[in-house]
Amino acid sequence: MKPTLNLTVLTALAGIYAVPAIAADPPAAPPAPTTLMEAITMGKPLTNFRLRYEFVDQDGKQDNANAWTLRSLIGWQTAPFNNLSFAVQGINVAQFNNEFYDNSQTFQGERTPSNKTQYPVIADPDDTDINQLFVDWTGIKNTKVRLGRQSVKLDNVRFIGNVEFRQVMQVFDGVAVENKSIPNTELYLAHFERVKQISTLLRGGNMEILHGTYRFNPAESLTGYGYLQDMAHNGQNIQNDYSPYKITGTGLSDNSSQTWGLRADGAHKINDDWKFLYTGEYAKQSDYQGGDSLIDAHYYNLGAGAGYGSWYLKLNQELLSSNDGNYAFQTPMGTNHLFQGWADVFLITPKQGIKDTYFTFGGKVMDIELKGEYHWLDADEDFRTGAGTTGDKYGTELDLSAAYTYNKNWMGKLEYANYQADDCYVTSGSCTDTNSNRSYRDKEIFWATMMYTF
Repeated sequence: MKPTLNLTVLTALAGIYAVPAIAADPPAAPPAPTTLMEAITMGKPLTNFRLRYEFVDQDGKQDNANAWTLRSLIGWQTAPFNNLSFAVQGINVAQFNNEFYDNSQTFQGERTPSNKTQYPVIADPDDTDINQLFVDWTGIKNTKVRLGRQSVKLDNVRFIGNVEFRQVMQVFDGVAVENKSIPNTELYLAHFERVKQISTLLRGGNMEILHGTYRFNPAESLTGYGYLQDMAHNGQNIQNDYSPYKITGTGLSDNSSQTWGLRADGAHKINDDWKFLYTGEYAKQSDYQGGDSLIDAHYYNLGAGAGYGSWYLKLNQELLSSNDGNYAFQTPMGTNHLFQGWADVFLITPKQGIKDTYFTFGGKVMDIELKGEYHWLDADEDFRTGAGTTGDKYGTELDLSAAYTYNKNWMGKLEYANYQADDCYVTSGSCTDTNSNRSYRDKEIFWATMMYTF
């Protein structure tokens, strides 16, 4: 689909749907379909259009990056008929300029194409594909089986997510089972054999998910999980991988891992105005199915805070530990954009690990949702800063956003991220601010987004 066609569609939809609807009583639930045609016509759209401008100023890059992109998701899911429901959703990501490196998989012979080395990465490649294609079966009470390509988000998407912030989403090919037979308990089991990542790369292998959540009230829960990933080239220091996020140095030949963990999270009501916010999570990661024996690390996230009305303030510390500087805890299937700041500096955990101490805060003012974060980013193990010198401070980051939703269809959002590097991280040679070997540099990003959803 050409960019001009996308803009034409979006403009037409804006004219049709911009008029606010008159408030009315909610309609009664429609009767169940009795024919396949009724199941189709009584289904629901899986359609939205997202236009975005992104600007990146990164030290060490000759030019700033500017990207205008439009993501079009167009799809439909039928109503259940004979316990079956079908869904298909196409995706088209169109670029309206080329002043950035999009991290696509087109240039398999080069880590970064020679005509893009002057630009920072904005990981929104052109793409036209099937985004989701699945069938749901609900023939067993309180159970849903989903087979096909699907979007998956679990918990806070730290370990399993669809990276929906980027224009190309992460989607999984396989089968998943959800069960709610036990009161206040949700069980999720899945087997996936392929994942389409935000670079458009299709990464094959096997992945098993075991996930269970018990809710002792609607806002508080206890979750146990196991993520078994048999994917050799998906993790830290990937050999023969042209991703610009690859950390330099010797990589592991097999990154297959297993992660087991427990998470408690909630907002405990104190009175009608105040809530106590808390998070406690621990996980252990080790080698799996031929994975390198260096894969041995742990994770924790501890947090506490308060909420008053729509406002909240919370202090957390998240650790992705290091195995003596040889390997660090990885989350290759998570929505990593949301962690260690929004500037995407640490999408792959450095081998020395990360200790992230951060505040989150937010609330609403006149229907504008405000959010912010401030991070102090340190290493779990000291890293090299030059010949015979070491350091442990990666830097700090400030993130801010303001979002406004106009009726159920339109949303606009402004976001800002500013990462300031501290100790100079290198794997060889000396370290200066202009040294090309320096891995982490100051980075400033601005986003402006508009989205229309059917």
